[in-house]
Amino acid sequence: EIYQCDWSSDVCSSDLIGNEQFNYFLRVLRRSFDFNTRSTRAEFWWYSLFEILIAIAIVMILPFLSPLYSLLLMIPSIAVMIRRLHDINKSGWWLLILFVPLIGAIILLIFMVKETQQAENQWGAVPAI
Repeated sequence: EIYQCDWSSDVCSSDLIGNEQFNYFLRVLRRSFDFNTRSTRAEFWWYSLFEILIAIAIVMILPFLSPLYSLLLMIPSIAVMIRRLHDINKSGWWLLILFVPLIGAIILLIFMVKETQQAENQWGAVPAI
């Protein structure tokens, strides 16, 4: 059976694989160029975990592919961080706070762990997942 999936939508008609947590990673990749909606805290953190685990595996097994892997995931990573900021009703421009040494990273980390805003905001309705 072939599963049909609208790659632009938030949810596919069926799971891509059986692991719900890894589907968060795949969902972020599908939405790589979506900078205008929202992503839940779970989506952001599961994506981050799998990104790091895969990076560690690549460094250990095929270290020469590590820079390519980093480049390929740069846009999806920026997009999910911007969508996460939207989820707490902050502009994506807050991502630029990373250019402030140490303090910027701490502030952004605090933003990333904040709970989802449970109301519709200018970036859309509360995400379903």
